[in-house]
Amino acid sequence: MRKTIALAVAAVALSGCGMLPGQPGGGGEEKQSQTAAAQSPATATASAGPEQSAPEQSAPAQETKAIASRAAKVGGGDSYGAARVDITSLKRQGRTISLNWTITATDGKVNMHNGMGGGSLDYTVSAVSLIDPVNAKRYRVARNGTGEDAECVCSGTQGQFLEAGEASSLYAVFAAPPADVTKINIEMPMIGVFTDVPIS
Repeated sequence: MRKTIALAVAAVALSGCGMLPGQPGGGGEEKQSQTAAAQSPATATASAGPEQSAPEQSAPAQETKAIASRAAKVGGGDSYGAARVDITSLKRQGRTISLNWTITATDGKVNMHNGMGGGSLDYTVSAVSLIDPVNAKRYRVARNGTGEDAECVCSGTQGQFLEAGEASSLYAVFAAPPADVTKINIEMPMIGVFTDVPIS
C-alpha cells in the first residue's frame, strides 16, 4: 500500500515537470525553444555544421528578380570593364532600410576592389547613398558607432576583380526615410543614379 502511494506521488510530481512520456514540455523544453527562436540566422547557420553553405551562397543571384537595372562601365586603370547592376531589394524594416544589389561583369575585368568606398583605402560600399527627392535629403550608409573607427553596416569589396560572367552580391543599411516616401533615388560611385526605386 505504501509503495502504491509513493509511486502515485512520484507520477504526479514527474507529470507536473513535463518529464513523463507523451506529456507536454516543461520548463527545460520551453527554455530550449526560446533559445532557438532568439538565435540569429547567422548563428543558426554556424551551428548547423561546416557542410552548410553560407547564406549568400545559398541561392544564385539570377533567381532574384531585379526591381531596377542599368549597364555601366566600372573600374579604373587596367581593370576597367562593362557590368550590369541589378537592384534586387530595397526593404524598410522599422527605422532602417536595407539595400541589396548584384553587379555582374559582362565584358572585360570589373574592378570592385576600392571603387565604391569613401576613400582610396576604403574597401567597402560606404559611398553608396540614398537620395530622397521629395524632402531633399541624402542618407549615408549606417555605421556601427560614432567614432572615426566606426565601420559601415555594408559589404566589403576587398580583392573583388570580376571577370566576364562573374557576379558580386552586395548590401548596405541606411536610416529609413519618412513612411510616406515610397520611392527613392540610389547613387552609386562609378555606376550612377537609379531613380524612383520602389521601397517595399
